[in-house]
Amino acid sequence: MKQAKVLTEQELKRVLVVCESMQNGKRNRIAVLLSHYAGLRVGEIASLKWVDVLMANGTIKDQFWLKAENTKSNEARAVYLNGRLQRELGAWKSCLSQLSTDTPVIPSQKRSMRYQNELGHFSANSLCQLFARIYRAAGIDGASSHSGRRWFITKLAHSGVSPKVIMTLAGHKNLTTTQRYIEVNDEMMARAVGRL
Repeated sequence: MKQAKVLTEQELKRVLVVCESMQNGKRNRIAVLLSHYAGLRVGEIASLKWVDVLMANGTIKDQFWLKAENTKSNEARAVYLNGRLQRELGAWKSCLSQLSTDTPVIPSQKRSMRYQNELGHFSANSLCQLFARIYRAAGIDGASSHSGRRWFITKLAHSGVSPKVIMTLAGHKNLTTTQRYIEVNDEMMARAVGRL
């Protein structure tokens, strides 16, 4: 089975520019950034509510917990947000007119089943389709909703982060699963040999 493409820095920049030009561009940008900079799966992104990422004073947390029912492994795990992602989430929050703690971080255009004036959640499948539209609009072949997760794991691995730390951040139970995510290309191998 072919793995999702890991974007280059230039491709990621292009995707973010394309997001801005789309309808709901700021929302789409945050979805892409959560995938790339937090390594979240689409189902995890779709499940996020503002209560998960906001402190009591309304600022963005640097760490939050994914509930077990929102993860693939059915185990809760900590998610760490770097400074860039915290700033981006803060900027996105300031753009929203309707915001309660139950509001999804990535709201769909559909209204909530409970309250018609409340924005609804994406399903994992509909968020996968959104990612496909974003990558197609950016002209990137082979990318999917899993590209950001692979980018996250690959960047950490090539930055010298411990495999055990990467495995824990990714929410994997086995190191071999994490290793399958890591992209290796000719340029990386040449650089590695050049260090000898």
